[in-house]
Amino acid sequence: MAKIRIHNMLFYGFHGIYEYEREQGQKFFVDVELVTKDNKAAETDDPKIGIDGAIVYVVVRDVMENERCMLLQTVATHVNKKIIERFPQIAEVTSTIRKYSVAVQGSLDCVEVEVSTKNE
Repeated sequence: MAKIRIHNMLFYGFHGIYEYEREQGQKFFVDVELVTKDNKAAETDDPKIGIDGAIVYVVVRDVMENERCMLLQTVATHVNKKIIERFPQIAEVTSTIRKYSVAVQGSLDCVEVEVSTKNE
């Protein structure tokens, strides 16, 4: 088993409960943690069975920039499913999405959602 982490990817997406959020969009920051089923890629040094971070980035970007969801939990679940589809050697993926522009009457840094999905 190996863990691969990609931190603080920045995307402009159209997610949110309010219609203006889905129309105007905003910045989202995303982390992913991938847990492999085994450590064969490291043992063999074979990039064909390894996890390419550049491809993971493209998969995440596609969901973040091309889908529109009201809930960040839904976005994170879609990210996880797409990553597992692309990399079947992953046992589990955890996505964390941060949204800094939050419509609340008060002070806060961000809203953060974390969703873990196992490859069944």
